[in-house]
Amino acid sequence: MAAYTYDALLSFCGRDTLEFTGNLHKALSDRGIRTFIDDDDLPEGQEIKSALLKAIRDSRTAIVVLSHNYVSSSSCLDQLETIVHCCTEGMLPYVLPVFYNVDPSEVRHGKALTKLQKSFKDKKKLQKWMMALRGVARFAGFIIEVGYTTLPIFFT
Repeated sequence: MAAYTYDALLSFCGRDTLEFTGNLHKALSDRGIRTFIDDDDLPEGQEIKSALLKAIRDSRTAIVVLSHNYVSSSSCLDQLETIVHCCTEGMLPYVLPVFYNVDPSEVRHGKALTKLQKSFKDKKKLQKWMMALRGVARFAGFIIEVGYTTLPIFFT
């Protein structure tokens, strides 16, 4: 069995989910689950992209909190692309998507990329992001709507 630095890595867009992910991080940590969260676990002075790639590879699970701003952020989508790639290549054993105030079908069918498609010119990159969104939407996960109950969802 591989040795992991982290039990879980949290991937999220702080503008949408900072309170939720902060509470999730605390709950996991309080239960002894070693959790990477990029706002306080990146070594000072280290390049963010390489540090995140290392953290992804050093994690047993990635918890991806998909939100409206996550799916329209090029840096979040780059991170998601890496997470899905590492999972399909066997470098990351588990991915758990959390759909935070975003409809899973919008993620699965690429509707979430509509904003970026109008302004982003790199069609190859858009296609990679689309594949990453479809890839993460295939995993069993959770839907969270603020003010409502959390419901587990399962895709085939």
